[in-house]
Amino acid sequence: MLWRVLGGFAIALAGALLAVWVHIPLPWMLGALLLTAATRIAGLGTACPRPARNGGQWVIGTSLGLYFTPQVIGHIGSNAGPIIVGMLFALGLAFMGTAILRRWTDADFKTAWFSSAIGGASEMASLAERHGARIDRVATAHSVRVLLVVVTVPFIFQWWGVAGLDPTVPGPREVHGPGLALLVALTCIGGTAFMKLRLPNPWVLGPMLVAMMLTASSIELSALPDYVPKVGQLFIGWSLGDRYRPDFFRAAPRFIAAVAGFTVTALALAFGLGALLSWWSAAPIPTLILGTTPGGIAEMAITAKVLQLGVPVVTAFHVTRMVFVVIVTGPLYAFLAPRQAESA
Repeated sequence: MLWRVLGGFAIALAGALLAVWVHIPLPWMLGALLLTAATRIAGLGTACPRPARNGGQWVIGTSLGLYFTPQVIGHIGSNAGPIIVGMLFALGLAFMGTAILRRWTDADFKTAWFSSAIGGASEMASLAERHGARIDRVATAHSVRVLLVVVTVPFIFQWWGVAGLDPTVPGPREVHGPGLALLVALTCIGGTAFMKLRLPNPWVLGPMLVAMMLTASSIELSALPDYVPKVGQLFIGWSLGDRYRPDFFRAAPRFIAAVAGFTVTALALAFGLGALLSWWSAAPIPTLILGTTPGGIAEMAITAKVLQLGVPVVTAFHVTRMVFVVIVTGPLYAFLAPRQAESA
């Protein structure tokens, strides 16, 4: 097992360094993701241990929390309306995705519903298992969605040339050894507490909440060293790429194609919605687009951070959306399922 992990890390690192060399956007995440996914689909038996993904999420959560100064929190409050629209937009996408999967694949209603809900992949898989949906299809749908969004959006933004439009700066600017040690300890306690309470995305949201509370209270223990976000992105990319297997694209090609079509449509709608929301919000259009894209919290926050496109606003969009979707997806299924059975 150790050699499988070391081999996986070496491939992820090689992919990241190659991506840095050829100047692709978000190289530390995308390079690791693409090379790891390619080698896993080719049949290489490497492995990414769960602590690596947890560590990557801890880095993202902690670094995000450090952006939430009192002034920034006030700025987020002024975007409350667009954030609520983003939550409802995600719910609308779930209905649209369910209709697409029901029309073009053999998926039953429960599998199509949990495959289309724009929540965390692990949370949707857990809900799918609880309600008897096909977990393999649900996991595949969310993997395809995240992969397409993570790979497509940074390249579109690089081509668009929109980096640096909303360069929010974290609260702490300097690294202090004792303060950094205390920050690590407190944020790890936050992640552990969220995990014990079975809350969604515990290693993003737990550390983020702790770091956010400190920063919002003007308690600046330490900044993170420059190399730490790169390591976090590397671990996130490695763990995403490790999900893929040799039979991934052969298992259900029609289902994967339908999910890809849904994701592309959802992305196009997100770009349109971001442009419309710019009439309501002072945030730049690319920031609003990132806030409404159907990607994961960690991946979209990394994109916002690297491209300097309003990290706190993008994070607020995705955190509220994810919490909302996780809360309403199960009850909505319970409400809709009997009506689907009657109409069948």
